[in-house]
Amino acid sequence: MKYFKGMEHPYRFIIILVLLFALVAAIASRIVHLHIFRHEFLAMQGDARAVRHIPIPAHRGVITDRNGEPLAVSTPVLTLWANPKELLADKARWPELASALELPPADLAKRIESNAAREFMYLARGLTPERGQAVLERKIAGVYSKEEFRRFYPAGEVAAHLVGFTDIDEHGREGVELAFDEWLTGVPGKRQVIKDRRGDLIRDVQVKENAKPGKQLALSIDLRLQYLAHRELRNALLEFEAKAGSLVMVDVRTGEVLAMVNHPTYNPNNRRQLNPQAMRNRAMVDVFEPGSTVKPFSIAAALGTGRWTPESTVDTGNGSFKIGRYTIRDVSRGGLLDLTEILKKSSNVAISKIALDIGAQPVYAMMQNVGFGADTGLSFPGERVGQLPMHRKWGQAETATLAYGYGLSVTAVQLAHAFAVLANDGRNIPLSLLRQDRVPADGVQVMDAQISKSVMGMLQAVVEEPGGGGSRARVPGYHVGGKSGTAKKLASGGGYTESSYRSLFAGVAPIENPRVAVVVVIDEPSKGGYYGGLVAAPVFGRVTAGALRMLNVPPDNLPTETQTAVVGSTQGGRG
Repeated sequence: MKYFKGMEHPYRFIIILVLLFALVAAIASRIVHLHIFRHEFLAMQGDARAVRHIPIPAHRGVITDRNGEPLAVSTPVLTLWANPKELLADKARWPELASALELPPADLAKRIESNAAREFMYLARGLTPERGQAVLERKIAGVYSKEEFRRFYPAGEVAAHLVGFTDIDEHGREGVELAFDEWLTGVPGKRQVIKDRRGDLIRDVQVKENAKPGKQLALSIDLRLQYLAHRELRNALLEFEAKAGSLVMVDVRTGEVLAMVNHPTYNPNNRRQLNPQAMRNRAMVDVFEPGSTVKPFSIAAALGTGRWTPESTVDTGNGSFKIGRYTIRDVSRGGLLDLTEILKKSSNVAISKIALDIGAQPVYAMMQNVGFGADTGLSFPGERVGQLPMHRKWGQAETATLAYGYGLSVTAVQLAHAFAVLANDGRNIPLSLLRQDRVPADGVQVMDAQISKSVMGMLQAVVEEPGGGGSRARVPGYHVGGKSGTAKKLASGGGYTESSYRSLFAGVAPIENPRVAVVVVIDEPSKGGYYGGLVAAPVFGRVTAGALRMLNVPPDNLPTETQTAVVGSTQGGRG
C-alpha cells in the first residue's frame, strides 16, 4: 500500500475509480444496446429528423371532344409560399418581395404580420414557371415553392357551360369537371428527399411512388358543331335583342349530344368578374312550357289509339273553342283541317278537340314515353327534370292545354331527346355526354315505327309546303322537318306575362334517314318579332345546314336533271 501512503482516506480514491469504471461500462453497454438491439428504431428516428417525403403532383385527366380536340388540359404552374417567422427576421427585404410579386408593400406586410404565429402562408398560386423562378432567384429567406397544375380551357366560352371548371386546387366545381371529378382526378406520388433543420433540400434520394395522372375523358360533342351553334345563336340574340338562348343537337342514332350551347356565356379561364347568371347551363337547368313544339306527340298519341288517321279532319270553325270559362283561340282561321294541316297551321283548337276525343291518358303516356318529366340519365350537376302533370281526374281544360304544350315544363335537352325518339322510328335511346363507340343496344320502342314515319312526313310538310310555319328552317339540299312554338312566359306573381315570350323550334334532318335532332330556344326576343317560326327557325336552318355538311351526310333533296337543265337553259338565254 505504498501507493496510498500519506493519503488520509485512500478508500475514497478507490470509490471514485470504481464509479468511473462503472460509468464507462454503463455507457459502453448503452452504446452496444442501441447499436445492436435498437438500431432500427434509431435509424427511423434519424430519418424522421432528416428524410422527408414530398408529394409529386399528378395532373388532372384531359377532357376532349369526340375527335380528340382538347377542351380542358392541365398545365404546370409554380406556387410560392412562405414561413412568416423567417420573413419577420428580415423586414428589409419585404418591399423587394412585394415588387417581385406585384403586390402593394402594405398589403404584403399586413399578411405577413397577421400570420406571424404560423409557419406557412401562400404568397402566390398558379404562377408561370418563369415568373415563379424569377421570384425564387432573389434568394429571400423564408420564401419557398411547390409544383402544381392549373386547368386551362382551349375552347373558352364556347364549351364553358358543358365542360365547367375547377377551383384553384383542381377540384371540379361545375359541369363535366364536377360530374366526373373522381375519374379525372390524379393520384399524387411521393419523392424521398433529405432536408436540414431549416427545411432546405440537401439531397433528392429517390421516387417512392410515381404520380398517376387522371384518366382522359372523351365527350360526345363535336367542337366544330359547338363553334357553329355558338356563333349562330349569338347572332340571333343580337338580331332580335333577346335576353338569352340555348341550342341542343342530338345524334338520332346513338343518343350522343353533339352540341350544347347557351348565351349569355362566360370565359372559364378568367372568372374574376363572373356573373353567376352567365354560369347557368340553361339547356339543362331552365324549364319552360314547350308550347306548340309538343303537338307532334299529341298527334302521335291520337294515331296510336286507332281512332284517328292522317286523313282525319277537324272542324276548327271560326278559330275559337270554349271550354267552361276558358276560350282557346287560333292565330289564323283554318276551317276543316286534316292532321298535317293542323301542324302546319299550329291549330290549338283542332289539337284540343283531338285530345278531348281520345282523353288525356294517351297524350300523357306518349309524352312520358318520349322522356318528358323524367331524368335524362346524363347525371349533369343541377339538371332539372321538368314537370309532366298527372291528375287523378283530368278536366277538359287540363287535357286540352297539355295537348298544345301548356301546363307542363321541359328542358331544351328533354325536348331534343323527344324529337330524337320521334326521328328514330319511335325508339328511345338514352342520351349520352360521352362518346359512344357503337350504337347503344338498350333502346326501347315507345312509339309504333309507322306512326313515327307518318308524323315525320307531317313535320316535313310544316317546313317545306306553303302555309307551314317552319319555312325559314329549310336546309338547301336536304329534306328536313320540324315544329315551331311560341310560349308566353310565366309571371312571377302567377299567370302569364303580356309581352314576354320564348321562341322555339325543334326539328330533325334529313327526313328519310334522320341523323340529327336540333332544338333552339330564344328567351324574350324584343325586336323584330317573337314567333318561333320567325326567330328560332332560321337558327335551326343555318346550324343544321352546316352540321349535315360537317358530318358528311349525303344530300337527299338535290335538283333533278330536268330542273337543272331548265335552270341552265334559262340562265343561258339571259346571258
